[in-house]
Amino acid sequence: MNAVRRVPPVVWLAIAAAILRAQTFGNPVIEFDEQYYLLVGERMLDGVLPYVDIWDRKPIGLFSMFAAFAWIGGLFGGDGLLTSQIGGLVAAVAAAELIRRMALHGGASGVPAIMGGLAYVIWLNLAQGEGTQASVLYTPLVVGAAFLVQRCGHRLLRDGALAMGLIGLAIQLKYTVGLEGLFFGLWLMALGHRRGWSSSRVLGAAALWALVAFLPTLVAMALYAQLGALDAFVFANFQSQFLRVPDELSVMGEDLLGSMAILLLPLILLLATIRREDLRLRRFEWQWLAVALAAILIVGAYSPHYFIPLFAPLFVVLAPAFERWRKLGAAMLVLGVVAGQYLLHHYEETKGGRAEALAMVEAIGEVPNCLYVHDGFPALYRLSGSCLPSPFAFPGSLNMANEADALGVDSRREVERIFAARPDAVVTDLPAYNRGNRVTRAIVQRELAAHYKLALRLKTGSDRYRLVYRRRD
Repeated sequence: MNAVRRVPPVVWLAIAAAILRAQTFGNPVIEFDEQYYLLVGERMLDGVLPYVDIWDRKPIGLFSMFAAFAWIGGLFGGDGLLTSQIGGLVAAVAAAELIRRMALHGGASGVPAIMGGLAYVIWLNLAQGEGTQASVLYTPLVVGAAFLVQRCGHRLLRDGALAMGLIGLAIQLKYTVGLEGLFFGLWLMALGHRRGWSSSRVLGAAALWALVAFLPTLVAMALYAQLGALDAFVFANFQSQFLRVPDELSVMGEDLLGSMAILLLPLILLLATIRREDLRLRRFEWQWLAVALAAILIVGAYSPHYFIPLFAPLFVVLAPAFERWRKLGAAMLVLGVVAGQYLLHHYEETKGGRAEALAMVEAIGEVPNCLYVHDGFPALYRLSGSCLPSPFAFPGSLNMANEADALGVDSRREVERIFAARPDAVVTDLPAYNRGNRVTRAIVQRELAAHYKLALRLKTGSDRYRLVYRRRD
């Protein structure tokens, strides 16, 4: 028993996280976004320039991280898939450990603090965070910044600079982190004021902290300016964000209901905590939770993975509740584990996994004139070794209605151009995506009927088919 107690809590968190995520290791088609991040990272090693040769609106820091995963994987004779999944595991454990430490600093005792960290790892599986979503990778940076702000000592200027440096790195993984960074900066300014700093000293420190936070993005912009591609960088990273049409209210409501179902038990515990706790005693943690929620609501997309940034402040705040209602908290965690493992199995059954992806690659065959994935797994480009028929290789860019005017090109003309190059294989799904671009879909259907034959009709789940077409000639 003493030997068990001597094992650092972070080790137990790491073991738990590895077990909870074990189903996903080696699966190249977990979530569509992270499939694409790895594709971009791998192609960067071949000299492809994001936003110019391959397009997306995520920050360059995210793609650079996946390029590093691919490079490390190559050193060991493989690709970046397992390396990136290990990176996601490490990020989840690091965030869980920081949550535990913040809970301890906020007054929770040892076991409830561990339960708070463990809850974070468990709930990732419920919210499509079982792999390498951007929010999984940047959360330890944000929690690290929060930890520094929470326990700022007499070296406020230095600790504040370190915290905002972490925020700056996190911003280069996803820009929405900026709102939490603004909150941390304002809190640091308030701390300086309460410690008797003059107004000029507070403003000077704030300017330094802001510069540190913006520095990684400024460096990225400077590099693109040197490459003569600053316009492409600015359009993809900033301007295109405002050209994308928001989802309809009915779609938002449907996504929000699903996300609220995942958060139901923690929210019930949170409401009980609000009734029993003096919120002024942990003002920073509660305000951080409110700001994280505001950042999600502002984005206007409510699929489960958009709520991952809420989990860290949520479980920091809930850690004392695990002490007050320990049995209830333990039951909640057990239920979360069971539900999470079921969902991982269910997603692979309904979307497909490694076996289905490899079957599709076999049907795709040789593609000297490229593969075109109109709707389906972006990972098929890397698994088949295909060239890219378009910079807009993420299927959603050309097949979603709300992206039609947000790409900087005419999506109809781009799909026409792709088919004019006579791609050897085309991948699409059945039934067609209900939020799809009807114009580009009609072009695809016309070309498939005229020049292609069905090579594979692969059923995944009860009502989903993955279709692979080969060019007849």
